[in-house]
Amino acid sequence: MKQCWRWFGPKDPIGLGALHEVGVEGIVTALHDLAPGAVWSSADIAKRQALLRANRFEWDVVESLIVSEAIKTQSSEMGTHLSAYKESLSNLAEAGITTVCYNFMPILDWTRTALRAPQPNGAKAMAFSLLDFAVFDRHILERKGAHEDYPAEVVEAAKERFQTLSFDQRAQLQTTIIAGLPGANEGWSLEDMRAQLATYKNITAENLRSNLIDFLSEVGPEAERLGIKLCCHPDDPPFPLLGLPRVMSSTEDYAQVLDTVDLPANGTTLCTGSLGVSTKFDAPDFVRRLGPKIHFVHLRNTKRTPSLDPERPDFFEAAHLEGDTDMVATIHALVGEEDRRKREGRSDCVIPMRPDHGQELLSDKGGHSLPGYPLIGRARGLAELRGIMAALAR
Repeated sequence: MKQCWRWFGPKDPIGLGALHEVGVEGIVTALHDLAPGAVWSSADIAKRQALLRANRFEWDVVESLIVSEAIKTQSSEMGTHLSAYKESLSNLAEAGITTVCYNFMPILDWTRTALRAPQPNGAKAMAFSLLDFAVFDRHILERKGAHEDYPAEVVEAAKERFQTLSFDQRAQLQTTIIAGLPGANEGWSLEDMRAQLATYKNITAENLRSNLIDFLSEVGPEAERLGIKLCCHPDDPPFPLLGLPRVMSSTEDYAQVLDTVDLPANGTTLCTGSLGVSTKFDAPDFVRRLGPKIHFVHLRNTKRTPSLDPERPDFFEAAHLEGDTDMVATIHALVGEEDRRKREGRSDCVIPMRPDHGQELLSDKGGHSLPGYPLIGRARGLAELRGIMAALAR
């Protein structure tokens, strides 16, 4: 696998030069300043590509070319946004960038309730608590009908916990959920959230899956023509939040969508951390079943902890080899998929991967790292993953 690294552009506190020192081979990035639904112009793409090349890197994977809410809900702006998406794909292909990651999560992107939870070894890690999310949902956002989405024990515990939080703690929880994570909607308010939720009032899981299939049926053939591989990132976490449906939370979800829009261009981003939160997920089985459609891999680990709802566990970002996902077995399956592609003569026999997320270690700590994206924590993860790959190669 090609060992890549997510970089958030010129505003990223980690300079590109440092990445050569830790053995990074390629870059995963996006034009984060452009709003969903906007065209990625050839000039903007070339500017980012030139910056990477000046630092001896190529732009290997786009993460993410965002699918707008208008496309997800099929609102009045959908046609304009679809045209912009296809134009952006064309401009990327012209620049030789052919792997594009996206997700189809409604409103919220990946979600955590703590950005820097202390760990027993002194590190800090992101975490998700269903109880804290219920506090936000019921008592800060005050979503109508929120109490119906939680067991009675969670409803009562959330009421008690909310009363113990200071004004600053409530504000921090709100910021963490709405805008605390890289790639999130930094300008959204509670009013914005409520307005967005209203657009999903009549959208069920079946509707959202159908809208995803419509999106892929529209852009997939264009991606195929351009030689671009589209790879959908799973829901994170892989269960419903805010009463909204989630449709890419399991191996079965992926199989259904990939079978329905059966194009080589239509594929998956395997994120072992996101899918691994579910007790039902088997990463090596995912590779065995859907391996030919894996275009990009996020190797990270999460560790489940008990919550008051067995279907929606709490979890934290574990060290790469210490969570619930068997990383050795997963990489073994991925290397086997690469070998199979070589035997078939496929041009994409080397799958791009990146060490996703990481705990804050040593000089990472202090609040200067982007949440989930520290230098040392990810470098440790990459070194561990590289060690597994080297051992398997022997």
